[in-house]
Amino acid sequence: MNKNFEMNYCRKVMFSLILVICLLIFPGSNCNTSRDNSKAEIVQLKSDAEEKIETKLPKADDVRHPAVAGQFYLAEKNALRDRVNAFMDRAGTSKIEGRIFGLISPHAGYDFSGQTAAYAYKSVVGKRFDAVILFAPSHYADFPFHGVAVWEKGAYETPLGSIPVHQQLAAELIRESGLIRASKFGHVVQTAEEVEYLASRGRFVRIGDPVEHSLEVQLPFLQVAIDDLKIVPIMVQRLSLDDCEKISDAIARVCKDKRVLLVASTDLYHGESYSACVETNARTLAQIEEFEPADLYNGFYEGKFQACGWCPVVVVQMAAQKSGATQTSVVHRTNSNDVIQRKGGYVVGYGAAVIYNEEQNMLSKKTLDVDMGLKSDEKKLLLKIARETIEHLVKGQKVPEYKIESPILKEKRGAFVTLNKHEQLRGCIGHIIGYHPLYETVQQMAEAAAFRDPRFPQVTADEVRDLHIEISVLTPIRQISDINEIEVGKHGIIIERKGASGLLLPQVATDYGWDRITFLEHTCRKAGLPNDSWKQEGTVIKIFSADVFGE
Repeated sequence: MNKNFEMNYCRKVMFSLILVICLLIFPGSNCNTSRDNSKAEIVQLKSDAEEKIETKLPKADDVRHPAVAGQFYLAEKNALRDRVNAFMDRAGTSKIEGRIFGLISPHAGYDFSGQTAAYAYKSVVGKRFDAVILFAPSHYADFPFHGVAVWEKGAYETPLGSIPVHQQLAAELIRESGLIRASKFGHVVQTAEEVEYLASRGRFVRIGDPVEHSLEVQLPFLQVAIDDLKIVPIMVQRLSLDDCEKISDAIARVCKDKRVLLVASTDLYHGESYSACVETNARTLAQIEEFEPADLYNGFYEGKFQACGWCPVVVVQMAAQKSGATQTSVVHRTNSNDVIQRKGGYVVGYGAAVIYNEEQNMLSKKTLDVDMGLKSDEKKLLLKIARETIEHLVKGQKVPEYKIESPILKEKRGAFVTLNKHEQLRGCIGHIIGYHPLYETVQQMAEAAAFRDPRFPQVTADEVRDLHIEISVLTPIRQISDINEIEVGKHGIIIERKGASGLLLPQVATDYGWDRITFLEHTCRKAGLPNDSWKQEGTVIKIFSADVFGE
């Protein structure tokens, strides 16, 4: 009792001394109120600052670092980017016409499946998406729950930089379905059992280490293909058909008003028989092209088809179908033995596919059969220049300056920039003759299309995100004397008569399904002339072609 009394007494004396000192240092009746307010303001400022920092700089444990850089793909930034661009260039021009909803891509080392993956990713080069949702199989972790595991915040990192997670979309998916869980299972090592299992296979890791490759190897392709990339990374274990339906329902609902790309990561046949690999891959890919995901699921379950990521493929096909996709096209196939030119030993099959709706006539379909010598990364840069020019000007900021190394972008070429909003024309202006280097022409025409097309009001800040940009790089113009020289889908037309002139780009005739005569009549109308003016003596008809590409 005495001891407790002494301790309490000492506490009271110390408290009294502290109170006296505070009153001496901070006199005045309003001091406590001011200090409380100041403290509240400091706490709020700290909270605001932490929120801003958290948005830009994820916490260390929210960054998923590379697991297989230097193994499955190059670890040096510039070398990796060059390698991916080389794959893309060898993939040629994408033949997919329509709105793209999803991709199926292999996940082996780039020496084996990188070229096949490039055929899928080539179809989305330069396009804009609010987010990319990736579904990949886990080869090392059994989830301790029913459903799929979402890395719901922070970032995924590759040698090309950090890719932010679209936290809002991830949170919406998690709220929408109890089968979609916030979890790091499959993304990094979570249990002692995983450590033990990997050690038995010669991989020595600790809990918290990244290990899975199936999702990671997709990311450098996405980083090269898509600007302003944000992702929702999801790892998948074995799911029932009902699970696939429910998860795909949730994705379709959440993504209804968003522009989202779905990616399924999978390899195909794994085994010792080259002939079995070829036959099984053919059956599997044929069923994938049938675009009947429930039948595909049942075929996998019964062993007719083979793929390590078959649940991701089924979920992505289901979600894309529910979002408006109408078909799946396989764009490349091979196997590891063919790649290394060996017919014996262990062999893995690879396939790349695009899920799309060709009836939704999006800007991506307008790449005409005209090769202007522009590479995919050069087209992507021109689209970036056009968009950033509009984004800066609409905010009253100075137009960015670009250091251009490409000789072809420095050539004087004519070009048009077309803006569409919700698939409706929002502006289109261009130069038919190249007075300036191509990149400058694109920058100038982007500004003109957004703010100086007399048919439309100026683009506002609220509209910029909804704009889809298309660039038409023109060939030299030549006059013709025979209208049979006009190839619909290849040539644009210029009609000149008595001081009036009109121009229509090559893709206009394709978009509206016009024949040659209808195309000529509409060009006359564009010039303010009667429809049949193209027949009249003294009318000058000129044609040109264009390399047309867009987001």
